[in-house]
Amino acid sequence: MPGGRPSKYNKLDLEKVSVVAKKGWTDAEMASFFGVDVATWHRWKLKHIEFCDALKDWKAEADQRVERSLYERATGYSCPEDKIFNNNGEPMIVETSKHYPPDTTAAIFWLKNRDRENWRDVQGREHSGDIGIAGYELSETERSARIAALLNQGRSRRDGEADNPRGSEVDSAGGASD
Repeated sequence: MPGGRPSKYNKLDLEKVSVVAKKGWTDAEMASFFGVDVATWHRWKLKHIEFCDALKDWKAEADQRVERSLYERATGYSCPEDKIFNNNGEPMIVETSKHYPPDTTAAIFWLKNRDRENWRDVQGREHSGDIGIAGYELSETERSARIAALLNQGRSRRDGEADNPRGSEVDSAGGASD
């Protein structure tokens, strides 16, 4: 018989888990609600495959509702609405239909996720050809030396040295030249 505290899994009310999962709660929120650590919740999902599968199905229902709502926002929709009027001192309720026009942001979001090839923000660009300057090719050694010099120049400027990339020049007599 294994030692330790008995598992709370056997006392878990799966009907309540179903309700909160269908409302879109995260694993961390559900674990907290049922009084267990999120690591325990994840262990239960690994150990009890039927529990894991049920959670996936319940969460999928919440995801489908959100997907449907996003679709309706993107395309526009109508829903019933009651309007209340004052008719000679008596309230009068009139059933109407309220129309919500399509939302551009929702449509763009939908398309970026459903048709990424045509709706992504950054289109792929292919570059080809030589980027060198004709007649001015550098060897690998010259290129490395030039990069090192530019990095040193940047460090010197950052550290407050003179803007002259070669530093202060010294004349043949040993004095600084202006």
